[in-house]
Amino acid sequence: MSTATTYEEFVHPALFYRTEQEYTQQTVAFLREGLTKGEPMAVAVPGPNLELIKAGLGGDGEGILFLDMTEAGRNPGRIIPKVLRGFADAHLKGRVRIIGEPIWAGRSAVEYPACAQHEALINAAFEGRAVTILCPYDEVRLDPDVIADARVTHPTLISGDGRESVSGVYDWQAVVDRYNQDLVPAPDAAAFSYGAEDLPAARHFALAQATRLGLAGERLMDVELAVAELTTNSVVHGGGRGTLAVWTEQGQLVCEVRDAGRLTDPLAGRRPPERGQLGGRGLMLVHYVTDLVRVHTGDDGTTLRFYLGL
Repeated sequence: MSTATTYEEFVHPALFYRTEQEYTQQTVAFLREGLTKGEPMAVAVPGPNLELIKAGLGGDGEGILFLDMTEAGRNPGRIIPKVLRGFADAHLKGRVRIIGEPIWAGRSAVEYPACAQHEALINAAFEGRAVTILCPYDEVRLDPDVIADARVTHPTLISGDGRESVSGVYDWQAVVDRYNQDLVPAPDAAAFSYGAEDLPAARHFALAQATRLGLAGERLMDVELAVAELTTNSVVHGGGRGTLAVWTEQGQLVCEVRDAGRLTDPLAGRRPPERGQLGGRGLMLVHYVTDLVRVHTGDDGTTLRFYLGL
């Protein structure tokens, strides 16, 4: 597996594997190449695959950061700021090498659009950075549409035997746009319209509905914090008013905020704010305290929906 680069080049290959042997052989080769170059390295993949890589490395894994992506990247919206940028920004001298596997068999249809957008937005988030991020994809267990999207979000493609090719369909912006899907609230959702004077009442409404629907403990604090951030954003940036809706689906509490604002930065909430920057932390905080965030923005405004497991 060749990863020859210039210093300022971001490298983002997809690895398509079909067997555990292919997975182990290619990921371990990628890491051993990094070891010979003295590059800081992190591995964020689902737990079983994490064990395959550790076993393949034997005693050579010392100094590599290992993370279970099913925990660290449960919400795909926090992978860029917390996992990838969190590691890369701590190692600004020289090239950084990361394996990140954000899409695995078992990701739900509700989660997948945010996962696909995440893979697309990596290209914008790391443009001009001396970072290499290898993203494995299981060709056997993942849907063919997922594999097709991976060919669009990754400029370089690597097969299970290590052969590299250039993607002829690479166009990450197309995937961001494709999954900017309309979000329709449940017909039985409880709703509350608010303005600047109603922000405390909006938080109380969300907490009362969440409690009624079965959420408890510290997760109620997460609801209060996320709703406070989003409704305040509506008042400040979204036309001064908004609508909050709460319901449950498939064992999850869903909270949705709609307003007239237009979210123009696709990395909003996924890009850590620069030192001294005012604002830019609220949406990222929502990503950190929830299990999933879905966003739709259009000419008529923005809908932002977050999910928490009951």
